[in-house]
Amino acid sequence: MHRLPAQCKLLAVFAFALVVVATPRERFWAFAAYAVLLAGVAVAARVPATYVPRRMVIELPFVLFAFLIPVVGLGERTEVLGLSLSVPGLWSAWNILAKATLGVVASILLAATTEPRAVLLGAQRLRLPSLLVQIAMFMLRYMDVIVAEMRRMRVARESRGFEARNLRHVPVIARSAGALFIRSYERGERVHLAMLSRGYTGQLPVIGEAAASAAHWATALALPAAALAVWGLTW
Repeated sequence: MHRLPAQCKLLAVFAFALVVVATPRERFWAFAAYAVLLAGVAVAARVPATYVPRRMVIELPFVLFAFLIPVVGLGERTEVLGLSLSVPGLWSAWNILAKATLGVVASILLAATTEPRAVLLGAQRLRLPSLLVQIAMFMLRYMDVIVAEMRRMRVARESRGFEARNLRHVPVIARSAGALFIRSYERGERVHLAMLSRGYTGQLPVIGEAAASAAHWATALALPAAALAVWGLTW
């Protein structure tokens, strides 16, 4: 799993997500089968048991939204634990929770078995728009630089006796955010000029490109193929 080329894993996760989304929400057993498939991938990749649950916090906004749908939904009502809930809203909430959770878990497994730079290179090999891939690459490379700059500005404020305690200090934080934006923009201009002086023509060179063999594609596409077989049984 870890040695597979990134483009194979990206396409596999995308195809798996399409199959999950196309599954009728009434087929509970199909979603359970998809979860078993992902569990098998996690075991094969030797991902620690606590790795996935800790990173599923990113799904929290979807969970909160799904819990609100039965409360505010229209149509037929039913009693659940003393609450009057919408039946169509309950179906919609289940649909969002099941499909979003499976998609998030598949994405987490992709991130657990692939380095961020390899993911972007894989997207480039799949012929995604070059400009978007380059923007993501620079964001990945310079995020730590911007965070370090923000940390230095915070230390400078605190060394002068500033502590954000209430709303009166919001203007100071806002000016700091503006200064951080200006510094980041100027740094981006300097980096761009340095790239142009080294012969940048709109394409970044790819070093050590990994070609995907038929065996790699077969291994990666085993997950969406199994999911597609489950989807076929739902009809």
